[in-house]
Amino acid sequence: MYAQVGDMLVTHGRVVGAGDRTAEVTEVLGPDGAPPYRVRFEDGSEAMLWPGPDTEVKHLTTGPGVTAAGSHRL
Repeated sequence: MYAQVGDMLVTHGRVVGAGDRTAEVTEVLGPDGAPPYRVRFEDGSEAMLWPGPDTEVKHLTTGPGVTAAGSHRL
């Protein structure tokens, strides 16, 4: 898994009725974009996160001609 500051991590609910949880990467603590990540959740709480296989990275993409964020499923 690879993420950078500004990327969004979406952890999908594991049980029926459990919604997805979204967090913004505020700091990358592993080498070369690897976990763990310091993140800020939608409710403002912060934590260190080691994403599992139910987590998707929505990359913050920048540069000429880029109009939307990319996505990578683990």
